[in-house]
Amino acid sequence: MVLILIEKHKTRIGNIIVGDDNDVIVQSMTNTDTGNINASVEQIVELAGAGCQIVRLTCKNIKDAQSLKEIKKSLSEKGIGIPLAADIHFMPKIAEHAALYADKIRINPGNYIDKRKSKSSFSDDEIQSQKNNVKQSLTSLAEICKRNSTSIRIGVNHGSLSERMMFAYGNTAKGMLESALEFIEIFRELNFHDLVISLKASHVPIMIEANRLMYNEFRNRGFVYPIHLGITEAGSGMEARVKSAAGIGSLLAENIGDTIRVSLTEDPVEEIPFAKKLTARYAKRKILPMPHSTENLTDDLELVLNYNNLNEEDLLISTSVDFARLCNIKAYKRLKIFHNGKEQGELADIILQALGIKYSKAEFIACPSCGRTQFDIIEELKKVKEKTSHLKGLKIAVMGCIVNGLGEMAGADFGYVGAGKGKVDIYKQKLLIAKNIDAEDAVDELVKLIGQSGQIQEKEN
Repeated sequence: MVLILIEKHKTRIGNIIVGDDNDVIVQSMTNTDTGNINASVEQIVELAGAGCQIVRLTCKNIKDAQSLKEIKKSLSEKGIGIPLAADIHFMPKIAEHAALYADKIRINPGNYIDKRKSKSSFSDDEIQSQKNNVKQSLTSLAEICKRNSTSIRIGVNHGSLSERMMFAYGNTAKGMLESALEFIEIFRELNFHDLVISLKASHVPIMIEANRLMYNEFRNRGFVYPIHLGITEAGSGMEARVKSAAGIGSLLAENIGDTIRVSLTEDPVEEIPFAKKLTARYAKRKILPMPHSTENLTDDLELVLNYNNLNEEDLLISTSVDFARLCNIKAYKRLKIFHNGKEQGELADIILQALGIKYSKAEFIACPSCGRTQFDIIEELKKVKEKTSHLKGLKIAVMGCIVNGLGEMAGADFGYVGAGKGKVDIYKQKLLIAKNIDAEDAVDELVKLIGQSGQIQEKEN
């Protein structure tokens, strides 16, 4: 028998330690302008009061990074020591500046160094040159983070993989894995281990697959770093909670995950109670048994799940997690859910759609918004859903900005993307159709475009 020793790394984030046998941590993100210190502090106080344990803030420029110092000071004066994470895209210098004040820096391998240039192929020399640039930049960041006891999250998004990774692996879970591994290997060479890894996607099966690949790869390589779980652009309401439960809950039940965020296009405070329920039920630090109250019908493609005496949210969580886990064993195509003997048809349809198995209404991809969003995405999503949710099989992306917007909406039929203060761009697939539309007119423009495409259906009474 071969005994494999595994390095189990724990990561300190401010006054919290994550990884190994430590509790699974719940985090969220502000949707305020980080430069608005009072508004940011007020929202962080609300989040902390709701039970949030780490808060992430957008840092889109040096001013935002500098604001972190004042935000931490103000929170400290209120007796709140919650760790703060800085969210960085595109600009390594901003990450280096934010690392002076934040407890954790989140960087995205897809856009930290590699810039999108509409390239479809890369020579060996180009690939090596980009790798060298990545290592040079990460070396500088690691040195600053070491001096300031700042941890780093390597945060891969399915919608913003670099063109270099897309060329090598396609827009796949494997590409997400390799994107993270490249950065991990560099940090290990630099003897920097205060890492958290995340592989997020808006499509639940891709997110589950990517994180299982990461978990298994860690063990094959003999080391483990903390993993952060989340579904990007999950949207709002019941559908978003089903997606989050299916993705996050099913992985927690397999003992994968050390921190989580339930991303909702709602008030960030609304994320916390649902996330707390997921961790309370599934973050047991052991692999939970498969659900037993199930029944297969004759053709082996339909699954029946039976439950009793659960409240509405607990039923949503249990069914979403159980079905997602069982689908890992067998490719079920149909689902029936019974609660106290009564069939729950709507819930079954939402779960099937969340896992990409069967579409019964429009599918919405919507980011939770952050300090980059310059229009009221929560209200805009409500308007879009009100006018288009009956359009069966149509996929519509409502995105706050271009950071993940263009990538995450790649599979959408139509896109509704923030373009500036009170402005929206409207896309048909990847083609920009209408630019800088006033937000108050944008929903009508979207519906008009859908109608011109012949995809408008009348609502059923």
